[in-house]
Amino acid sequence: MKVTKSSFGEEAFLFTIENKNGLIVEATNFGARIVNLFVPTESGRKNIVLGFDSIEDYKKETYYGATIGRVAGRIKNGQFSIGELLYHTSVNQLGNTLHGGTPGFDSKLWDCEVHETEESASIIFSTHSPDGENGFPGNLKVSVTYTLDNLNIWSVSYYAKSDKDTIFNPTNHVYFNLTGDPSIPIDDHFLQLYSEKFAPVNEDTTVTGEKQSVIGTPYDFRTPKKLKSTFEAFDAEVKKVLGIDHPFFLSDPGLNQTAAKLISPDEKIEVVVYTEEPAIVVYTANYVEGVPLMHGEKLIQHGGITFETQASPGAIEFEDFGDIILRADENYTSQTKYKINF
Repeated sequence: MKVTKSSFGEEAFLFTIENKNGLIVEATNFGARIVNLFVPTESGRKNIVLGFDSIEDYKKETYYGATIGRVAGRIKNGQFSIGELLYHTSVNQLGNTLHGGTPGFDSKLWDCEVHETEESASIIFSTHSPDGENGFPGNLKVSVTYTLDNLNIWSVSYYAKSDKDTIFNPTNHVYFNLTGDPSIPIDDHFLQLYSEKFAPVNEDTTVTGEKQSVIGTPYDFRTPKKLKSTFEAFDAEVKKVLGIDHPFFLSDPGLNQTAAKLISPDEKIEVVVYTEEPAIVVYTANYVEGVPLMHGEKLIQHGGITFETQASPGAIEFEDFGDIILRADENYTSQTKYKINF
């Protein structure tokens, strides 16, 4: 398989991988982000992820498709402790640190290299986050590898190493809309989550520290159901965020276990998620005011859905939410896979 490289504006590049089945992944080193994911259909290629045509638009709405870090989600009050040391991180949303602060990994211009084999192709993005950047300790080396193979699997592999004890909890912020049209909401998509518990949130979307059973709530996706049933529910959690913006704790994480499934309204396209991470933050594009046009179309509320595989936000505060401390000179590795069936 081959990777082609073209300019994507300023100093950024766009990398294109196409497998033997006609599945195409396009990614850029600006934010180590996925830009397009084209699926062949009877009526032509369909782009099933949300994205923009220019670097300028990504600078306005930088999280779309990007690698998020150092820490995905919110750090309450922009502070955390490792042992007896208290650290303060830059706050950028309602007094909290969101997605690593500003600027985050999503706005970095990453180094890149390409690996090609007969059955797959990879783009390896790498960067350095200096000690003290946005308040985080440690010089951090990090890489993210995107691989597409002929089994229609797009995989995201993370590696990191720090010279000081720090916290690290990255994710990818790709949004899916399997209709290929961001002006059509995902209401009629079917969602399945292999999760029995989720984390309720406060008004500022930080987690409360509770783990609640999904049973009897609009967040019970143990069997596939249309997302509209959740969006239309009279439920305090749904109303708080206007949809879904919650961590779901996975029942059995691992690359051989299904974590989530998203199925198109016509049931012709399916995305299956596998991850080594213990949780998925599901967000359903609840706030879209001011988002630039996407390939000429206006993004509608609930026009996409993310599967942010990670340790749950709140892990640095609540012991049973996970462990995101990366000790000095230890290697961090994690992988998430997306199987595209069409």
